[in-house]
Amino acid sequence: MNKFCTQCGAAAAETARFCNKCGERLMPTQPTVAGNAPTLIEPQPASPQLPPVGEKPIAPPNYPDYQPPPAHSELSPNIAGLLCYPLSIITGIIFLSLSAYNKDRFVRFHAYQSIFFFVALVALNTLTKVLWGLIPNPLDNLLAASVELLWLGGTAWLMYQAYLGIMFKMPLIGDLAEKHSLKS
Repeated sequence: MNKFCTQCGAAAAETARFCNKCGERLMPTQPTVAGNAPTLIEPQPASPQLPPVGEKPIAPPNYPDYQPPPAHSELSPNIAGLLCYPLSIITGIIFLSLSAYNKDRFVRFHAYQSIFFFVALVALNTLTKVLWGLIPNPLDNLLAASVELLWLGGTAWLMYQAYLGIMFKMPLIGDLAEKHSLKS
């Protein structure tokens, strides 16, 4: 003997407490008298069910589609100042050209200092190669290594200072960077 779900109309065993199709709680039924057929209940429209895995659910017509909030795109000034240094002249120019950051004096200062630090190190490296290239010297490799060490150590120090929010001015280069950052 079967009973039927009042929600979806599916047949269920007489002893079932819940519908196997929709999960609706089934009402207890009266025992049937011999010879009387059970009364069939008119099936009602099925309740909305979740779509199969992998399919996109259909939004109800009266609800707008979900729009995620826009991502916060601007960096804090100390992070932007830090990011002016890793690729020296390239990142310095990028932060000077981005309108979100070129209005901030702190970021402009670090961008200009990054550019001028790069130019100074290239000039120093070229000068040492020219001067030591004229005279063969075993110190040539040591001098080139010290310029590279100055480059890496100086960049790391400037990045750290920018992260702390300090406008650390390098000798000569810092004054020039500050002068240019005030102009813009």
